Amino acid sequence: MINEQIRDREIRLIGSEGEQLGIFSSRDAQQMAKEQGLDLVKISPNAKPPVCKIIDYGKFRYEQSKREKESKKKQNIVTLKEVRLSPNIETHDLETKMKNAHKFLSGGDKVKVAVRFRGRELAHTAIGRKILLDFAKGLEELADIEKQPLMEGRSMVMFLIPKKNK
Repeated sequence: MINEQIRDREIRLIGSEGEQLGIFSSRDAQQMAKEQGLDLVKISPNAKPPVCKIIDYGKFRYEQSKREKESKKKQNIVTLKEVRLSPNIETHDLETKMKNAHKFLSGGDKVKVAVRFRGRELAHTAIGRKILLDFAKGLEELADIEKQPLMEGRSMVMFLIPKKNK
């Protein structure tokens, strides 16, 4: 809220230099802001009494948008990539899938490794567990196991996350 939108009876006022001016009526505070050629902006509406500051509103909005953009740049978005295997996968195919997972992990992404069982393969889930653990062992210098191999429906799933560099 700015200027005439502020309808509170009394407010705590902060000056343009950041100094505490005390408690004023909103009308007096608006008058003071007008004399300085600046705007009265409500900073903390939930405080008792609400806190308002005398500032240039356009400049305030510009700096606020700059801070938001800066914080978005610093965010690290982790995406989930999936690698699907089968219980009777050949070693070369497994190495190719490991290379893909290596690329995902070095990019900072989580990797979901799934072994899909079809038909009678479901009776041999131990083979799938062994494949997943070998897969994790092949990537152990780059990744940690976030979630151990576990059956989810017809698939056995394991999650890998990139290791933290210390």
